[in-house]
Amino acid sequence: MNKVSVKLRKAMERNDIAPDVIEKILQSITSFALYGFPESHAISFAILAYGSAYLKMHRAAEFYASLLNNQPMGFYTPATIVKDAQRHGTRMLPVCARESDWLCTVISDDTVRLGFCVVNGLRKEHGEALVAERARVPFESLEDFKRRVVLSKEEMRTIAELGALNCFAEHRRSAMWKVEETTYEDLLDVPSNLDGLKPSRCGRRETQETTAATPLARMSLPERVKADYTTMNLTTGPHPMKLLRPQLPEIWRASDLRLARHGSTIQIAGNVICRQRPGTAKGFVFVSLEDETGVSNAIVTPDLFERMRLLITEEPFLVIEGQVQNTENVVLIKAEKILPLAHGDQLVGSESHDFH
Repeated sequence: MNKVSVKLRKAMERNDIAPDVIEKILQSITSFALYGFPESHAISFAILAYGSAYLKMHRAAEFYASLLNNQPMGFYTPATIVKDAQRHGTRMLPVCARESDWLCTVISDDTVRLGFCVVNGLRKEHGEALVAERARVPFESLEDFKRRVVLSKEEMRTIAELGALNCFAEHRRSAMWKVEETTYEDLLDVPSNLDGLKPSRCGRRETQETTAATPLARMSLPERVKADYTTMNLTTGPHPMKLLRPQLPEIWRASDLRLARHGSTIQIAGNVICRQRPGTAKGFVFVSLEDETGVSNAIVTPDLFERMRLLITEEPFLVIEGQVQNTENVVLIKAEKILPLAHGDQLVGSESHDFH
């Protein structure tokens, strides 16, 4: 700026600009340099925030589908995005072999169908080939599906476990059982979708598949939620915290915190979705916990963080007890005690975005 100022001053003097005007111009430029950079960032972020808020309010389905289709990105994980959508009235339909495309799709103004893109370990070319084959001729059964798709055995097992094959079976374990059954084509190791030809004997296709009922019991609700997080890192079912809520009568829900009295001591709990330790925060750590109703935020002092660093940074579910700071319905909990959530080892939740 000093070099620019010297050059600018000489140029203005050559053009007979009055000295007091030169000084005023240089002072304005110098002053702007102190805040021009953050101002431009503030404007650009304000435009993004306004556009995002408008879409979330007026075109919620498109807003959430777009976020899910462009991962990884942003501050929140797909699991948190799905739960936020559900809390704001957008239906999130699960992955389905008969209905899902590769990307998440908007079904109606308030409904989104999850796409195969959210499935862990499913190759994009395999997912797109599945959708193309289904568009060519709809799948008639799970056996038909197995013969015609190009999925690996592990990919087939994964989509069965997450429930995407429930459209062909009574329940997830039934689909998982049938996925392991071997067809006559498998035994011959012959592709079954070549020009519509299939190995046959006496003019009809034979299989080694059993016709007996699946000997496996249905998954319980906690098992289905755990399977969802294992295969997709998200669930369209209940939040894991909802499964434990009956055992946590003293824990405040995130949605109720606005009613908490300033200065009182309460407990919050949830899946840790973010840990932040900004360089400008003098060692303070900010922890965000998600439950079935929303997100609560806690402040951890530097000394408490150092004493409990391993617990805070490694445990996926926490209970935080502390003093309420309630200012105009913006609620923070100043942590005084931090514990692992009882029975939290039985839960699977989303991963945390950490900045520490």
